[in-house]
Amino acid sequence: MSDLNLDRGPIDRDEIRDKFEELKGGLDHTAEAARTPVLGAGMVALVILAVLAFWLGRRRGRASRTVVEVRRV
Repeated sequence: MSDLNLDRGPIDRDEIRDKFEELKGGLDHTAEAARTPVLGAGMVALVILAVLAFWLGRRRGRASRTVVEVRRV
């Protein structure tokens, strides 16, 4: 906010564009820095979810397994 000067007059389109590009550059850098940890956490969560689904499905399959006896008469 050190660039604040109220006695300069009207703001033109180039000043707005320059300020927008400055802010956008900062956001791009911040987003890029946050992307790597979020991607890693998402991958770990996906693996945990897949293992949990496999484990619960296998457990349910064992519980509802049908036993068939074949007897000769």
